[in-house]
Amino acid sequence: MTPLLDLRPGDAATVAAIHADAGLRQRLAALGFRIGRRVELIREGAFSGPLHVRLGTTDVILRRKQAAQIDVKR
Repeated sequence: MTPLLDLRPGDAATVAAIHADAGLRQRLAALGFRIGRRVELIREGAFSGPLHVRLGTTDVILRRKQAAQIDVKR
């Protein structure tokens, strides 16, 4: 497993675990981040900015700190 933060644009993976407090975990689940869900990194923001992630047909912008708490399998 690797953090979502380590993916490169164009990489796809499957959500394996979410290591966040209950509030953030609930918010991520509402956005579509669930174990077993396929994600694709579309692009990274300049100067260590946020990540643009696609879950199915939904696009989400995540802070790097949040992306580091999501483990994925390639």
